[in-house]
Amino acid sequence: MTRRFGLRWLASLWILLAVVTGGAAVWVWMSSDAAWRAYLARAYVTGLALHDSLANGGPLPDDLSMTRLPEPPHLPNGWRETRITLTGGRPDLLQGPRLSIRIQSPDIQYPAAEVVSVGGASQAAGLASVTRTMARFCSDPRLYVQLDETAWTRIDGAAVWGCASAPRDMRLLAGAILAAGLALLLGWVAEVSGAFTAFATALRDHRARMAALPEGGVEELRQTAEAVNAYVAQDRAALENRALVLSGVSHDLGTPATRLRLRCALIEDEPLRAKLERDIDEMTTMIEGVLTYTRAEIGAEPFRQLSLVSLAEAVVADYQDVGLPVHMAPAAPREAGAGTLFARLSSRPTAESHAILMRGQPTALRRALSNLIDNALKYGREAEVMVDGDADDAWLSVTDRGSVLNEDDLVRLTGAFQRGQNTAGASGVGLGLAIVSTVAAQHGGRLEFRREAKGLAAHLVLCRFWS
Repeated sequence: MTRRFGLRWLASLWILLAVVTGGAAVWVWMSSDAAWRAYLARAYVTGLALHDSLANGGPLPDDLSMTRLPEPPHLPNGWRETRITLTGGRPDLLQGPRLSIRIQSPDIQYPAAEVVSVGGASQAAGLASVTRTMARFCSDPRLYVQLDETAWTRIDGAAVWGCASAPRDMRLLAGAILAAGLALLLGWVAEVSGAFTAFATALRDHRARMAALPEGGVEELRQTAEAVNAYVAQDRAALENRALVLSGVSHDLGTPATRLRLRCALIEDEPLRAKLERDIDEMTTMIEGVLTYTRAEIGAEPFRQLSLVSLAEAVVADYQDVGLPVHMAPAAPREAGAGTLFARLSSRPTAESHAILMRGQPTALRRALSNLIDNALKYGREAEVMVDGDADDAWLSVTDRGSVLNEDDLVRLTGAFQRGQNTAGASGVGLGLAIVSTVAAQHGGRLEFRREAKGLAAHLVLCRFWS
Protein backbone atom coordinates (compact mmCIF):
# COMPACT_ATOMS: atom_id res chain seq x y z
CA MET A 1 0.00 0.00 0.00
CA THR A 2 1.37 3.38 -1.05
CA ARG A 3 2.07 5.66 1.87
CA ARG A 4 0.49 9.09 1.67
CA PHE A 5 1.73 12.00 3.69
CA GLY A 6 -0.55 14.24 5.68
CA LEU A 7 -1.11 17.89 4.93
CA ARG A 8 0.51 18.93 8.23
CA TRP A 9 3.66 16.98 7.40
CA LEU A 10 3.77 18.43 3.89
CA ALA A 11 3.25 21.96 5.19
CA SER A 12 6.18 21.51 7.58
CA LEU A 13 8.29 20.20 4.72
CA TRP A 14 7.31 23.15 2.53
CA ILE A 15 8.28 25.64 5.23
CA LEU A 16 11.60 23.87 5.76
CA LEU A 17 12.25 23.84 2.02
CA ALA A 18 11.46 27.55 1.77
CA VAL A 19 13.83 28.36 4.64
CA VAL A 20 16.66 26.16 3.31
CA THR A 21 16.27 27.39 -0.26
CA GLY A 22 16.13 31.02 0.78
CA GLY A 23 19.13 30.62 3.11
CA ALA A 24 21.18 28.83 0.44
CA ALA A 25 20.36 31.46 -2.18
CA VAL A 26 21.25 34.32 0.20
CA TRP A 27 24.52 32.60 1.24
CA VAL A 28 25.57 32.02 -2.36
CA TRP A 29 24.66 35.57 -3.31
CA MET A 30 26.51 37.13 -0.37
CA SER A 31 29.54 34.89 -0.86
CA SER A 32 29.77 35.91 -4.51
CA ASP A 33 29.30 39.56 -3.62
CA ALA A 34 32.00 39.37 -0.91
CA ALA A 35 34.43 37.67 -3.31
CA TRP A 36 33.76 40.31 -5.92
CA ARG A 37 34.29 43.14 -3.44
CA ALA A 38 37.56 41.56 -2.29
CA TYR A 39 38.68 41.25 -5.92
CA LEU A 40 37.96 44.92 -6.61
CA ALA A 41 39.64 45.98 -3.32
CA ARG A 42 42.74 43.98 -4.29
CA ALA A 43 42.84 45.73 -7.69
CA TYR A 44 42.48 49.10 -5.95
CA VAL A 45 45.33 48.37 -3.50
CA THR A 46 47.48 47.18 -6.40
CA GLY A 47 46.86 50.52 -8.13
CA LEU A 48 47.99 52.40 -5.02
CA ALA A 49 51.18 50.31 -4.85
CA LEU A 50 51.76 50.86 -8.56
CA HIS A 51 51.56 54.62 -8.13
CA ASP A 52 54.04 54.46 -5.23
CA SER A 53 56.41 52.48 -7.42
CA LEU A 54 56.12 54.97 -10.28
CA ALA A 55 56.29 58.15 -8.20
CA ASN A 56 58.67 57.18 -5.40
CA GLY A 57 60.52 54.18 -6.79
CA GLY A 58 58.89 51.77 -4.36
CA PRO A 59 58.76 48.03 -4.96
CA LEU A 60 56.46 46.86 -7.74
CA PRO A 61 53.61 44.54 -6.64
CA ASP A 62 54.29 40.86 -7.26
CA ASP A 63 51.43 40.43 -9.76
CA LEU A 64 52.64 43.28 -12.00
CA SER A 65 55.46 43.73 -14.44
CA MET A 66 56.68 46.86 -16.29
CA THR A 67 58.15 47.22 -19.76
CA ARG A 68 59.55 50.57 -20.94
CA LEU A 69 58.73 51.47 -24.52
CA PRO A 70 61.04 53.35 -26.86
CA GLU A 71 58.10 55.21 -28.40
CA PRO A 72 54.45 56.00 -27.57
CA PRO A 73 52.11 52.98 -27.66
CA HIS A 74 50.47 52.08 -30.97
CA LEU A 75 46.74 51.34 -31.15
CA PRO A 76 46.05 48.12 -33.07
CA ASN A 77 43.32 48.08 -35.68
CA GLY A 78 39.85 47.47 -34.23
CA TRP A 79 40.93 48.22 -30.66
CA ARG A 80 39.48 50.96 -28.46
CA GLU A 81 41.57 53.38 -26.39
CA THR A 82 40.72 55.38 -23.29
CA ARG A 83 43.05 58.28 -22.39
CA ILE A 84 43.21 59.76 -18.88
CA THR A 85 45.48 62.42 -17.40
CA LEU A 86 45.97 62.69 -13.64
CA THR A 87 47.62 65.74 -12.07
CA GLY A 88 48.95 66.29 -8.56
CA GLY A 89 51.26 63.99 -6.74
CA ARG A 90 50.55 63.88 -3.01
CA PRO A 91 47.20 65.06 -1.60
CA ASP A 92 48.96 67.91 0.28
CA LEU A 93 50.43 69.38 -2.90
CA LEU A 94 48.49 71.39 -5.50
CA GLN A 95 51.16 70.83 -8.13
CA GLY A 96 53.01 67.65 -9.00
CA PRO A 97 54.11 65.39 -11.82
CA ARG A 98 51.48 64.67 -14.44
CA LEU A 99 50.49 61.02 -14.98
CA SER A 100 49.23 60.11 -18.46
CA ILE A 101 47.34 56.82 -18.81
CA ARG A 102 46.24 54.93 -21.90
CA ILE A 103 44.00 51.85 -21.72
CA GLN A 104 43.71 49.82 -24.89
CA SER A 105 41.11 47.04 -25.15
CA PRO A 106 39.91 44.82 -28.01
CA ASP A 107 36.40 44.70 -26.55
CA ILE A 108 35.22 47.78 -24.67
CA GLN A 109 35.65 51.50 -24.21
CA TYR A 110 36.28 52.09 -20.51
CA PRO A 111 34.14 54.80 -18.86
CA ALA A 112 36.56 57.55 -17.96
CA ALA A 113 33.97 59.27 -15.80
CA GLU A 114 34.10 56.44 -13.25
CA VAL A 115 37.87 56.44 -12.86
CA VAL A 116 38.08 59.25 -10.29
CA SER A 117 34.93 58.23 -8.39
CA VAL A 118 36.65 56.05 -5.76
CA GLY A 119 39.09 57.10 -3.05
CA GLY A 120 39.11 60.88 -3.45
CA ALA A 121 40.88 63.19 -5.92
CA SER A 122 44.57 62.35 -5.35
CA GLN A 123 46.70 61.01 -8.17
CA ALA A 124 47.28 57.71 -6.36
CA ALA A 125 43.53 57.28 -5.82
CA GLY A 126 43.00 58.08 -9.50
CA LEU A 127 45.41 55.35 -10.64
CA ALA A 128 43.92 52.93 -8.12
CA SER A 129 40.50 53.77 -9.54
CA VAL A 130 41.82 52.99 -13.01
CA THR A 131 43.01 49.52 -11.99
CA ARG A 132 39.76 48.94 -10.12
CA THR A 133 37.73 49.98 -13.18
CA MET A 134 39.77 47.64 -15.38
CA ALA A 135 39.02 44.81 -12.99
CA ARG A 136 35.27 45.53 -13.06
CA PHE A 137 34.91 44.71 -16.74
CA CYS A 138 35.86 41.39 -18.28
CA SER A 139 38.49 42.11 -20.92
CA ASP A 140 42.21 41.70 -21.58
CA PRO A 141 43.32 45.35 -21.65
CA ARG A 142 46.79 46.86 -22.04
CA LEU A 143 47.77 49.57 -19.57
CA TYR A 144 50.33 52.25 -20.54
CA VAL A 145 51.51 55.03 -18.19
CA GLN A 146 53.80 58.04 -18.57
CA LEU A 147 55.02 60.20 -15.71
CA ASP A 148 55.63 63.74 -16.98
CA GLU A 149 57.99 63.58 -19.98
CA THR A 150 59.53 60.21 -19.25
CA ALA A 151 59.18 57.25 -21.55
CA TRP A 152 55.97 55.30 -21.79
CA THR A 153 55.77 52.16 -19.70
CA ARG A 154 53.54 49.14 -20.30
CA ILE A 155 52.10 47.59 -17.16
CA ASP A 156 51.26 43.89 -17.42
CA GLY A 157 48.74 42.88 -14.72
CA ALA A 158 46.51 40.17 -16.15
CA ALA A 159 46.62 38.42 -12.76
CA VAL A 160 45.00 41.50 -11.20
CA TRP A 161 42.48 42.81 -13.75
CA GLY A 162 42.23 40.09 -16.39
CA CYS A 163 39.13 38.00 -17.01
CA ALA A 164 40.78 34.84 -15.76
CA SER A 165 41.57 36.42 -12.39
CA ALA A 166 37.99 37.56 -11.71
CA PRO A 167 36.02 35.45 -9.23
CA ARG A 168 33.16 33.42 -10.56
CA ASP A 169 29.87 35.32 -10.43
CA MET A 170 27.52 33.10 -8.40
CA ARG A 171 24.57 35.48 -8.36
CA LEU A 172 22.90 33.69 -11.26
CA LEU A 173 23.36 30.43 -9.38
CA ALA A 174 21.72 31.98 -6.32
CA GLY A 175 18.80 33.06 -8.46
CA ALA A 176 18.59 29.58 -9.99
CA ILE A 177 18.55 27.97 -6.53
CA LEU A 178 15.78 30.31 -5.43
CA ALA A 179 13.79 29.72 -8.64
CA ALA A 180 14.21 25.92 -8.39
CA GLY A 181 13.08 25.88 -4.78
CA LEU A 182 10.13 28.11 -5.60
CA ALA A 183 9.17 25.93 -8.58
CA LEU A 184 9.36 22.79 -6.46
CA LEU A 185 7.31 24.41 -3.71
CA LEU A 186 4.68 25.69 -6.14
CA GLY A 187 4.59 22.28 -7.83
CA TRP A 188 3.82 20.54 -4.55
CA VAL A 189 1.18 23.13 -3.69
CA ALA A 190 -0.37 22.79 -7.15
CA GLU A 191 -0.42 19.00 -6.82
CA VAL A 192 -2.23 19.10 -3.49
CA SER A 193 -4.58 21.83 -4.68
CA GLY A 194 -5.25 19.89 -7.88
CA ALA A 195 -6.13 16.78 -5.88
CA PHE A 196 -8.69 18.75 -3.86
CA THR A 197 -10.05 20.36 -7.04
CA ALA A 198 -10.37 16.96 -8.75
CA PHE A 199 -12.15 15.60 -5.69
CA ALA A 200 -14.59 18.53 -5.66
CA THR A 201 -15.22 18.13 -9.40
CA ALA A 202 -15.86 14.41 -9.02
CA LEU A 203 -18.16 15.10 -6.07
CA ARG A 204 -20.20 17.58 -8.14
CA ASP A 205 -20.35 15.21 -11.09
CA HIS A 206 -23.70 13.60 -11.85
CA ARG A 207 -22.08 10.17 -11.64
CA ALA A 208 -21.02 10.69 -8.01
CA ARG A 209 -23.83 8.45 -6.80
CA MET A 210 -22.97 5.79 -9.37
CA ALA A 211 -19.17 5.56 -9.13
CA ALA A 212 -16.57 5.77 -6.38
CA LEU A 213 -14.69 9.03 -5.92
CA PRO A 214 -10.90 9.06 -6.45
CA GLU A 215 -8.99 8.32 -3.26
CA GLY A 216 -5.71 10.09 -3.98
CA GLY A 217 -3.74 13.03 -2.69
CA VAL A 218 -2.77 13.73 0.89
CA GLU A 219 -3.88 11.55 3.77
CA GLU A 220 -6.67 13.90 4.87
CA LEU A 221 -8.12 13.95 1.36
CA ARG A 222 -7.91 10.17 1.12
CA GLN A 223 -9.79 9.79 4.39
CA THR A 224 -12.42 12.27 3.22
CA ALA A 225 -12.87 10.39 -0.07
CA GLU A 226 -13.18 7.09 1.76
CA ALA A 227 -15.81 8.54 4.09
CA VAL A 228 -17.80 10.04 1.21
CA ASN A 229 -17.57 6.79 -0.78
CA ALA A 230 -18.80 4.84 2.22
CA TYR A 231 -21.68 7.28 2.71
CA VAL A 232 -22.63 7.15 -1.00
CA ALA A 233 -22.48 3.35 -0.95
CA GLN A 234 -24.76 3.24 2.10
CA ASP A 235 -27.14 5.74 0.53
CA ARG A 236 -27.31 3.79 -2.71
CA ALA A 237 -27.77 0.53 -0.83
CA ALA A 238 -30.62 2.10 1.12
CA LEU A 239 -32.30 3.23 -2.12
CA GLU A 240 -31.86 -0.19 -3.66
CA ASN A 241 -33.25 -1.87 -0.55
CA ARG A 242 -36.19 0.50 -0.55
CA ALA A 243 -36.88 -0.26 -4.21
CA LEU A 244 -36.54 -3.97 -3.50
CA VAL A 245 -38.98 -3.77 -0.58
CA LEU A 246 -41.48 -1.72 -2.57
CA SER A 247 -41.15 -4.07 -5.51
CA GLY A 248 -41.81 -7.03 -3.20
CA VAL A 249 -44.76 -5.29 -1.60
CA SER A 250 -46.18 -4.41 -5.00
CA HIS A 251 -45.80 -8.00 -6.13
CA ASP A 252 -47.23 -9.46 -2.93
CA LEU A 253 -50.22 -7.13 -2.99
CA GLY A 254 -51.04 -8.16 -6.54
CA THR A 255 -52.81 -11.39 -5.49
CA PRO A 256 -54.88 -9.83 -2.64
CA ALA A 257 -55.80 -6.95 -4.92
CA THR A 258 -57.00 -9.43 -7.55
CA ARG A 259 -59.07 -11.29 -4.95
CA LEU A 260 -60.55 -8.01 -3.78
CA ARG A 261 -61.57 -7.12 -7.31
CA LEU A 262 -63.22 -10.52 -7.77
CA ARG A 263 -65.10 -10.16 -4.51
CA CYS A 264 -66.11 -6.62 -5.38
CA ALA A 265 -67.69 -7.97 -8.53
CA LEU A 266 -70.07 -10.02 -6.33
CA ILE A 267 -71.33 -6.95 -4.50
CA GLU A 268 -74.77 -6.04 -5.76
CA ASP A 269 -74.70 -2.47 -4.40
CA GLU A 270 -73.38 -0.53 -7.43
CA PRO A 271 -72.21 2.64 -5.58
CA LEU A 272 -70.45 0.61 -2.91
CA ARG A 273 -68.75 -1.59 -5.52
CA ALA A 274 -67.52 1.47 -7.41
CA LYS A 275 -66.06 3.00 -4.25
CA LEU A 276 -64.22 -0.21 -3.36
CA GLU A 277 -62.80 -0.59 -6.86
CA ARG A 278 -61.65 3.05 -6.80
CA ASP A 279 -59.94 2.48 -3.46
CA ILE A 280 -58.18 -0.62 -4.84
CA ASP A 281 -57.01 1.31 -7.92
CA GLU A 282 -55.72 4.17 -5.79
CA MET A 283 -53.84 1.75 -3.54
CA THR A 284 -52.11 -0.02 -6.44
CA THR A 285 -51.40 3.30 -8.18
CA MET A 286 -49.79 4.69 -5.04
CA ILE A 287 -47.52 1.66 -4.69
CA GLU A 288 -46.49 1.80 -8.35
CA GLY A 289 -45.87 5.55 -8.13
CA VAL A 290 -43.61 5.24 -5.10
CA LEU A 291 -41.75 2.38 -6.78
CA THR A 292 -41.28 4.44 -9.96
CA TYR A 293 -40.03 7.43 -7.95
CA THR A 294 -37.50 5.28 -6.10
CA ARG A 295 -36.24 3.74 -9.33
CA ALA A 296 -35.88 7.22 -10.79
CA GLU A 297 -33.76 8.26 -7.79
CA ILE A 298 -31.45 5.28 -8.29
CA GLY A 299 -31.10 5.99 -12.00
CA ALA A 300 -29.77 2.53 -12.79
CA GLU A 301 -30.91 2.57 -16.42
CA PRO A 302 -27.92 2.89 -18.80
CA PHE A 303 -27.53 5.93 -21.05
CA ARG A 304 -27.63 5.40 -24.79
CA GLN A 305 -27.97 7.40 -27.99
CA LEU A 306 -31.57 8.28 -28.89
CA SER A 307 -33.69 10.63 -30.96
CA LEU A 308 -35.68 12.86 -28.65
CA VAL A 309 -38.20 13.70 -31.35
CA SER A 310 -38.87 10.04 -32.14
CA LEU A 311 -39.33 9.30 -28.44
CA ALA A 312 -41.80 12.20 -28.06
CA GLU A 313 -43.73 11.18 -31.17
CA ALA A 314 -44.06 7.62 -29.86
CA VAL A 315 -45.41 8.86 -26.51
CA VAL A 316 -47.85 11.27 -28.18
CA ALA A 317 -49.04 8.48 -30.51
CA ASP A 318 -49.86 6.30 -27.50
CA TYR A 319 -52.15 9.03 -26.13
CA GLN A 320 -53.73 9.68 -29.53
CA ASP A 321 -54.52 5.98 -29.90
CA VAL A 322 -56.88 6.18 -26.93
CA GLY A 323 -58.46 9.42 -28.13
CA LEU A 324 -56.83 11.90 -25.74
CA PRO A 325 -56.27 15.51 -26.91
CA VAL A 326 -52.46 15.35 -27.21
CA HIS A 327 -50.58 16.47 -30.32
CA MET A 328 -47.13 17.48 -31.48
CA ALA A 329 -46.31 21.08 -32.34
CA PRO A 330 -43.48 22.02 -34.72
CA ALA A 331 -40.42 23.66 -33.22
CA ALA A 332 -40.12 27.40 -33.54
CA PRO A 333 -38.10 28.27 -36.67
CA ARG A 334 -34.71 29.85 -36.11
CA GLU A 335 -32.58 31.67 -38.64
CA ALA A 336 -28.89 30.93 -38.98
CA GLY A 337 -26.37 33.07 -40.77
CA ALA A 338 -24.70 31.67 -43.86
CA GLY A 339 -22.48 33.39 -46.37
CA THR A 340 -19.50 33.11 -48.64
CA LEU A 341 -16.38 35.10 -49.19
CA PHE A 342 -17.98 36.98 -52.11
CA ALA A 343 -21.55 37.34 -50.87
CA ARG A 344 -23.29 38.92 -47.95
CA LEU A 345 -24.71 36.87 -45.13
CA SER A 346 -27.98 35.20 -46.04
CA SER A 347 -30.60 33.56 -43.86
CA ARG A 348 -31.44 29.89 -44.00
CA PRO A 349 -33.50 27.71 -41.64
CA THR A 350 -31.75 25.41 -39.21
CA ALA A 351 -31.76 21.64 -39.50
CA GLU A 352 -34.95 19.68 -38.94
CA SER A 353 -35.90 18.89 -35.36
CA HIS A 354 -35.44 15.18 -36.07
CA ALA A 355 -31.73 15.85 -35.94
CA ILE A 356 -31.93 16.39 -32.16
CA LEU A 357 -29.96 13.43 -30.87
CA MET A 358 -28.81 13.00 -27.30
CA ARG A 359 -27.59 10.49 -24.77
CA GLY A 360 -30.22 9.60 -22.23
CA GLN A 361 -32.27 6.98 -20.46
CA PRO A 362 -35.19 6.15 -22.78
CA THR A 363 -37.50 4.62 -20.19
CA ALA A 364 -36.96 7.45 -17.71
CA LEU A 365 -37.52 10.10 -20.39
CA ARG A 366 -40.71 8.40 -21.56
CA ARG A 367 -41.94 8.33 -17.98
CA ALA A 368 -41.08 12.02 -17.49
CA LEU A 369 -42.83 13.10 -20.69
CA SER A 370 -45.88 10.97 -19.84
CA ASN A 371 -46.08 12.58 -16.42
CA LEU A 372 -45.96 16.07 -17.96
CA ILE A 373 -48.71 15.16 -20.42
CA ASP A 374 -50.82 13.61 -17.65
CA ASN A 375 -50.33 16.75 -15.59
CA ALA A 376 -51.40 18.97 -18.51
CA LEU A 377 -54.50 16.86 -19.16
CA LYS A 378 -55.35 16.80 -15.47
CA TYR A 379 -55.10 20.55 -14.89
CA GLY A 380 -55.99 21.72 -18.42
CA ARG A 381 -58.03 20.53 -21.36
CA GLU A 382 -55.33 19.28 -23.74
CA ALA A 383 -51.57 18.93 -24.12
CA GLU A 384 -49.31 20.27 -26.85
CA VAL A 385 -45.82 18.74 -27.02
CA MET A 386 -42.85 20.45 -28.70
CA VAL A 387 -39.23 19.32 -29.01
CA ASP A 388 -36.38 21.74 -29.63
CA GLY A 389 -32.72 22.14 -28.80
CA ASP A 390 -29.37 23.69 -29.54
CA ALA A 391 -25.79 22.49 -29.63
CA ASP A 392 -25.66 21.80 -25.88
CA ASP A 393 -29.20 21.28 -24.59
CA ALA A 394 -32.46 19.77 -25.73
CA TRP A 395 -35.85 20.40 -24.22
CA LEU A 396 -39.34 19.01 -24.15
CA SER A 397 -42.19 21.52 -23.76
CA VAL A 398 -45.70 20.51 -22.75
CA THR A 399 -48.32 23.28 -22.87
CA ASP A 400 -51.85 22.86 -21.52
CA ARG A 401 -55.09 24.77 -22.15
CA GLY A 402 -56.97 26.63 -19.47
CA SER A 403 -54.93 25.57 -16.46
CA VAL A 404 -55.85 27.31 -13.24
CA LEU A 405 -52.39 26.78 -11.79
CA ASN A 406 -49.59 29.32 -11.88
CA GLU A 407 -45.82 28.91 -11.91
CA ASP A 408 -45.57 28.91 -8.10
CA ASP A 409 -48.13 26.14 -7.83
CA LEU A 410 -46.21 23.95 -10.27
CA VAL A 411 -42.92 24.59 -8.48
CA ARG A 412 -44.61 23.38 -5.29
CA LEU A 413 -45.94 20.33 -7.09
CA THR A 414 -42.42 19.19 -7.94
CA GLY A 415 -42.15 18.02 -4.34
CA ALA A 416 -43.14 14.49 -3.43
CA PHE A 417 -46.79 13.79 -2.59
CA GLN A 418 -47.98 17.27 -3.60
CA ARG A 419 -51.24 17.70 -5.51
CA GLY A 420 -53.24 20.59 -6.89
CA GLN A 421 -56.40 21.93 -5.32
CA ASN A 422 -58.61 20.95 -8.24
CA THR A 423 -57.75 17.24 -8.26
CA ALA A 424 -59.73 16.00 -5.31
CA GLY A 425 -61.50 13.45 -7.45
CA ALA A 426 -58.63 12.64 -9.82
CA SER A 427 -56.33 9.69 -9.50
CA GLY A 428 -52.70 10.03 -8.46
CA VAL A 429 -50.52 10.31 -5.41
CA GLY A 430 -48.59 13.52 -6.16
CA LEU A 431 -45.35 12.02 -7.49
CA GLY A 432 -45.59 12.90 -11.18
CA LEU A 433 -43.65 16.17 -11.26
CA ALA A 434 -41.27 14.93 -8.55
CA ILE A 435 -40.29 12.08 -10.88
CA VAL A 436 -39.88 14.53 -13.78
CA SER A 437 -37.62 16.78 -11.68
CA THR A 438 -35.51 13.76 -10.65
CA VAL A 439 -35.15 12.59 -14.27
CA ALA A 440 -34.13 16.12 -15.31
CA ALA A 441 -31.40 16.24 -12.66
CA GLN A 442 -30.10 12.84 -13.79
CA HIS A 443 -29.75 14.26 -17.32
CA GLY A 444 -27.96 17.42 -16.20
CA GLY A 445 -31.04 19.56 -16.68
CA ARG A 446 -33.95 21.15 -14.86
CA LEU A 447 -37.71 21.52 -14.93
CA GLU A 448 -39.06 25.02 -15.60
CA PHE A 449 -42.54 26.52 -15.87
CA ARG A 450 -43.65 29.52 -17.95
CA ARG A 451 -46.94 31.25 -18.54
CA GLU A 452 -47.52 31.57 -22.29
CA ALA A 453 -50.34 32.87 -24.47
CA LYS A 454 -51.76 29.39 -25.07
CA GLY A 455 -51.53 28.27 -21.45
CA LEU A 456 -49.05 27.11 -18.86
CA ALA A 457 -45.95 25.41 -20.32
CA ALA A 458 -43.61 22.98 -18.57
CA HIS A 459 -40.08 22.86 -20.04
CA LEU A 460 -37.94 19.81 -19.38
CA VAL A 461 -34.37 20.97 -20.20
CA LEU A 462 -31.85 18.15 -20.82
CA CYS A 463 -28.13 18.11 -21.49
CA ARG A 464 -27.55 16.38 -24.81
CA PHE A 465 -24.21 14.81 -23.86
CA TRP A 466 -24.48 14.44 -20.10
CA SER A 467 -23.08 10.90 -19.85
